[in-house]
Amino acid sequence: MADPSPYDTDLDRNAANCAPLTPLDFLARAAAVHPRRTAVVHGSWRADWATAHARCRRLASALKRRGIGRGDTVAVLAPNIPALFEAHFGVPMAGAVLNALNTRLDAGTIAFILEHAAAKLVIVDREYAPVMQAALAQIKTRPLVVDIVDPAGPAGAPVGTLEYEALLAEGDPDFAWQGPDDEWDAIALNYTSGTTGNPKGVVYHHRGAYLNALGNALAWSMGKHPVYLWTLPMFHCNGWCFPWTVTALAGTHVCLRRVEAGAVFRAIAAHGVTHFCGAPIVLNMLIHSPAEARRPLDRTVEIMTAASAPPAAVLEAIEAMGFHVTHVYGLTEVYGPAVVCDWHEEWDREQPSERARLKARQGVRYPVLDGLMVADPKTLAPLPADGKTIGEVFMRGNIVMKGYLKNPRATREAFAGGWFHTGDLGVTHPDGYVELKDRSKDIIVSGGENISTIEVESVLYRHPAVLEAAVVARPDAKWGETPCAFVTLKDGAGATAAEIIAFCRDNMAHFKAPKTVVFGPLPKTSTGKIQKFVLREQAAKLDG
Repeated sequence: MADPSPYDTDLDRNAANCAPLTPLDFLARAAAVHPRRTAVVHGSWRADWATAHARCRRLASALKRRGIGRGDTVAVLAPNIPALFEAHFGVPMAGAVLNALNTRLDAGTIAFILEHAAAKLVIVDREYAPVMQAALAQIKTRPLVVDIVDPAGPAGAPVGTLEYEALLAEGDPDFAWQGPDDEWDAIALNYTSGTTGNPKGVVYHHRGAYLNALGNALAWSMGKHPVYLWTLPMFHCNGWCFPWTVTALAGTHVCLRRVEAGAVFRAIAAHGVTHFCGAPIVLNMLIHSPAEARRPLDRTVEIMTAASAPPAAVLEAIEAMGFHVTHVYGLTEVYGPAVVCDWHEEWDREQPSERARLKARQGVRYPVLDGLMVADPKTLAPLPADGKTIGEVFMRGNIVMKGYLKNPRATREAFAGGWFHTGDLGVTHPDGYVELKDRSKDIIVSGGENISTIEVESVLYRHPAVLEAAVVARPDAKWGETPCAFVTLKDGAGATAAEIIAFCRDNMAHFKAPKTVVFGPLPKTSTGKIQKFVLREQAAKLDG
């Protein structure tokens, strides 16, 4: 037994000197310190931090009164509106776990998620009533359904018998919520597209959410009271943890129901927006917006972007408009962004094209990420930092997920060797900055959304005329990448590209459907395996 340290105090950790880390404390502090500062803006609706805290406590109290508690799942299907922001606090305040659903999913996938997560309560915006009704019709046990009636949204038929504001009215604005007993407790559940069938449920814990929320502020040098525009969907990795980050800084959340260029420029002008996040498609949307949609910027507006690396030309164009871009990289399994292209002042002296090239690299670890390396995927031996030797990107630390829900095998595989295996391939440059080169899994990143090629292929194979099919990413100036399907038809069968695309759109979420279809034999190895690298090269050379 080791000798005791001279710094032992003969006192175990206790409530006076140790508390579980949780981002819920950020809300209590903002309400206590800045009660009258604007917290949330949605159209003409405003809430200060005292009101926001009371509404979140009402939600937690109402959920508890309806039997929702520790370990229960509450799903929300909504755009970036106050109810979804409030759920990021009110749901875990009740001890429950928030499952923010992707608003672009099809009914079948939503049904799978609701059953897999055993959702006990579902909150749904009326705009998504049809897809939610269809999803609920496919599951065995119907959860309690709460409707959001947003004056800024379209009218829709009710899904449940209770409205969101009525649910809040059931709750106590002074509800004495308790934080987690253990910071390892789950706070959120996010489903990520995999390469094999159904999505996997990524479990976040309070500790990781707390740390990455602060990591965002540090990596982006945000400062106090930012005015943050919600262009990034809150369902994406809990909005990359920014519901908690902006609250920690007592900033202002500006909700945006639909991401349109005119709406973005109007919000920047009307509310003094200082920061927003988005995939490169958002940058492209602003660059190519019509003149009548634009408003001049009276200050530099900070943009954080991720997904596929923004092309150098896009970075040059958006920064010429008065925006400043910070490039980050991450995955659902690491709470969103975990790597940042941390900028060096001397790079400002470079030519615009070289600055853009440097900024397009993924970068270095967040201050709250313990480990990042490019290594041999079999031995986990770090590879030379020569900018040429390709290996797999690995991460580890406190902002890596707790694991995959009800999937211990996938969790063990993801954490083999004491590192999280990202499945992404990259190089390390001599200055220590990581740059992605390819994806070991055939995931297509289109407009910030992950699309599994195997999922698309499974739908294509259901078409009566299709004999063989393979899907790869095709570069796209607007979306970054789009699905390109290579199809071999059965002898004597006929189908047009438009018919194939329509069939896919009828059987899956529209954004996952191929945008291009090429007919002909598929290149294969001697063992019969389709050579997708050949198809990627062909897709990149297609006209139009």
